[in-house]
Amino acid sequence: MTIVVAGHTGLVGSAILELLEEKGQSVVGVNSSVVDLLNRKSTFDFMKDLKPEIVIDAAAIAGGIGFNNSKPVNFISNNLQIQTNIMDASFAANVERFIFLGSSCIYPRECPQPIKEEYLMTGKLEATNSAYAVAKIAGMEMIKAYRRQYGKKWISLMPTNIYGPRDNFNEETAHVIPALISKFIKARDRGDGSVQLWGSGSPRREFLHSSDLAEAIYFSIENFDSDDHLNVGSGTDVTIKELSVLIADFAGFKGQILWDQSKPDGTPRKLLDISRIMEIGWSPKISLSEGIHQTIDWYEENRDRVRS
Repeated sequence: MTIVVAGHTGLVGSAILELLEEKGQSVVGVNSSVVDLLNRKSTFDFMKDLKPEIVIDAAAIAGGIGFNNSKPVNFISNNLQIQTNIMDASFAANVERFIFLGSSCIYPRECPQPIKEEYLMTGKLEATNSAYAVAKIAGMEMIKAYRRQYGKKWISLMPTNIYGPRDNFNEETAHVIPALISKFIKARDRGDGSVQLWGSGSPRREFLHSSDLAEAIYFSIENFDSDDHLNVGSGTDVTIKELSVLIADFAGFKGQILWDQSKPDGTPRKLLDISRIMEIGWSPKISLSEGIHQTIDWYEENRDRVRS
């Protein structure tokens, strides 16, 4: 059995690839150096030649609140093209199982907490990342359409905020944890007396280690088959201020943390209800403290070759 991991050099894709190899699976990683997923013909030709049984779509243009807010065309156009090309090419190659990875930003900005799967499309999206969210919602609808029209056993998983080794640590485009790690370690090394961060620090966010998400994906391939999507998270959240203090402490930064409240906070709170996937038999294993320690260690060891 051959499994394709699209986006295998990214944070999520690399964790999935590593897990599949550990389990002795025949896995093929795909990134832009292998095939341009924005090129429809190239994507079709690749899938036709390989004929995999399973495709895991971890390929996407992603980033933090500032990058999302400043590049909405990139987020909606590129992600729509990538996911549509992969799905259509997988169907043409008769792929049996397809796993589409969405994002918790698909849910309304003002949403009851914790967020249940059925809260999708019950209110307005957060404006700063609505383009990305709409692309992901469209991908979920594509999965449902392929199931309904062609009887495909394809599924959608909705992960919360993911972090871990091999992330993007560029402070301009990264998600919050890698951006904070990079910022605090650089400030520590320069001997800065303070670091300024966006917003008020009051929003609450949930975080899941990439290795836990990889385990959830592998588990879902064997144990989940439904039109409904499935939330994947840690089940706990922290404020951005609490997270910043934790990372600063672990990174060895002793200065002051300042907040620029002229910058947007984004959604006030995002905590997923993960009771459905836990009832099926999966649960997260890596605590936030353990995962941040691990990610900082990886970053310190690989700073010369990561984007930061």
